Amino acid sequence: MDLLNDDKASGLLILASASPRRRELMQRLQRPFVSEVWDAPESVPPEISPGDTAEYLSGIKAAGIFQRHTEEDLIVIGSDTIVLLDGVIFGKPKDAEDAKRMLRALSGRTHEVRTGVTILWRKPAGDVREGCIHFTSSTGVSFYELDDTEIDAYVESGEPMDKAGAYGIQEEGALLVKGIEGDYYTVMGFPIGEIYRRLKEYEL
Repeated sequence: MDLLNDDKASGLLILASASPRRRELMQRLQRPFVSEVWDAPESVPPEISPGDTAEYLSGIKAAGIFQRHTEEDLIVIGSDTIVLLDGVIFGKPKDAEDAKRMLRALSGRTHEVRTGVTILWRKPAGDVREGCIHFTSSTGVSFYELDDTEIDAYVESGEPMDKAGAYGIQEEGALLVKGIEGDYYTVMGFPIGEIYRRLKEYEL
């Protein structure tokens, strides 16, 4: 399971994110990597459906960094996460009141967390010199019924403010979660198991 010892895994590996959570999960691959951020506006064309939005945004992040580099042995991994409830996207809250609104809507309901991943690569040799892998991983998350006191206290902690859907399952937000159906790491924003297998499948 150690990709670091595989001769095929020797190129520059870039995580297109500064997220501490994604960096922590990338370390499970046991191979060197660097983090870079693409700061271009993440606008979504109207023809992109809510369900495809995370994958689309992951591609924007990965492509911007991929085009920045000219190395022949290069892999860039981009990832983006959204929360969907009744077909409506819940992104990162704009402010505390927006976070409370989201949590009230999620209270006692099951929502969908979708994490889109794009992997762009360039090889120094071989029949296929460049390639793109993209996929979306989806997990259902059910919340307990939350009262206003509980929501207010959680928002006051500051934790929800930089997270899609206004909660983080790996931190205090775990207390809100009644159950999940699917991949836990998708909810964290980085389905590392599937990423590992895609890299292995394409000998990256």
